[in-house]
Amino acid sequence: MSAEYKIIYRGGEGEIIEKKSRFITAAAPAETEEEALEFIEAVRKKYWDASHNCFAYVIGGQAQLQRCSDDGEPGGTAGRPILDVLLGEGIRNIVVVVTRYFGGTLLGTGGLVRAYSSAAQSGLAASVIITKIPGIKLCITADYTILGKIQYILGRQKIPILNSVYTDKVELEVLLPDKEADSIKTTLTEATSAKAALHESEKCWFAWIEGTPTILESIPD
Repeated sequence: MSAEYKIIYRGGEGEIIEKKSRFITAAAPAETEEEALEFIEAVRKKYWDASHNCFAYVIGGQAQLQRCSDDGEPGGTAGRPILDVLLGEGIRNIVVVVTRYFGGTLLGTGGLVRAYSSAAQSGLAASVIITKIPGIKLCITADYTILGKIQYILGRQKIPILNSVYTDKVELEVLLPDKEADSIKTTLTEATSAKAALHESEKCWFAWIEGTPTILESIPD
């Protein structure tokens, strides 16, 4: 299964002023290049009178697609610094546009790089960034006599319980990070002397959002 990576869950807007030039940053999720280009065009229309609308986007869990544009600024002073911020933060499936309204004072090459980098960071700070984690839904069926042991292990490992059913036995549906799944299943088996039945029901991507485990999507077999 793939490794975890960061994505932008909810976009935001930031703004900085550098020597009277106004830099407005808009960040948004983009699963495809088409989505990224649509967002860029929407920002351009919104700020049609701006001096520049520079952008960068990164698509794919392994950053397979990377694009950036200086939009008339000196080469390498705008788009690339924005892209470097996204890659440095390890964020994927994201598009960022930094709009500049020229304030009358030239910033120079170094000043532009710093300004566009800071502007990109301000947009990320205003957004909600989450870590997309590959996981496994595990069904645990057990007698009440070993429920305490199971709950202790889950609590110690900070494993979220998604659902509980209490009949003549207890059925728990829990969410395991893929990289920890084998060790946790082994711990549960050993602690209950193999009396707990364990069944993997689904592979999925999930994230902790505001302290709550949230299923993002299923992972096909």
